[in-house]
Amino acid sequence: MSAVSPVRPAEAIDPATLLADLEAGRLRAAEPDESSRDGWRVRPEVKAAIIALFGDRTTRDWTVGPFWFSDRAAVPPRDLAGGGPWRIVPGGTSVRAGARLGEGVVIMPPSFVNVGAWVDDGTMVDSHVLVGSCAQIGARVHLAAGVTIGGVLEPPGGRPVIVEDDAFVGAGSGLLEGVLVRSGAVIGAGVSLTGASRLYDLTREIVIQGTVDEPLVVPAGAVVVPGSRPIRGGFGEREGLAIATAVVVKYRDAGTDARVALEAALR
Repeated sequence: MSAVSPVRPAEAIDPATLLADLEAGRLRAAEPDESSRDGWRVRPEVKAAIIALFGDRTTRDWTVGPFWFSDRAAVPPRDLAGGGPWRIVPGGTSVRAGARLGEGVVIMPPSFVNVGAWVDDGTMVDSHVLVGSCAQIGARVHLAAGVTIGGVLEPPGGRPVIVEDDAFVGAGSGLLEGVLVRSGAVIGAGVSLTGASRLYDLTREIVIQGTVDEPLVVPAGAVVVPGSRPIRGGFGEREGLAIATAVVVKYRDAGTDARVALEAALR
């Protein structure tokens, strides 16, 4: 993921400029860190500073174009009227202040990008997409229609959902509870992953298990589709029941690239 430098240290967080610093990329809730086990470092002090904004119970009304908003005064909708190096297609999208939008980002309506989110250069946010609080979305990612990227403000040390560069997240998918999707991975339509999900890798014949302390990591270039596994024993087996799961069926190749490519004209 590209980064705007310098990223401010914890002691430099100024509540008066917090939202502006998040939008400019001088602060972020999680950032690349080669020294960490999974390559990412959570910044709980940034999340704590965002949570503190919600302590102000004052509400305020806004009118943005034909739309009316009433929300916490400390966390307003972001003012996009001045324009920027992105494209916000008309039709009901809302971006909260404190969300960073990179150059060339496209947001189709209606979508919602919450406070603290990072959406990097060239990413496509399709219709009916939620990018939750503090989620980290890489460059040239495609979030297809109806995708839910979960937010996280509590617990402060919890990892936000992270989707690295060049990944594709298919229609109707959900990524929750700190899931980390590595670069170039393809999440098929309708796949739901939580931090504690199991991911069955058919090509390597392994099970990748996430936990509360170490959320699920989807390998780089993995192609993940919905699957199921039978319930063994007792009532579940007698009734032929199965539990939904996610399966890595292959790793990305030229054929996959062709299927998930987005027409340049749409950007």
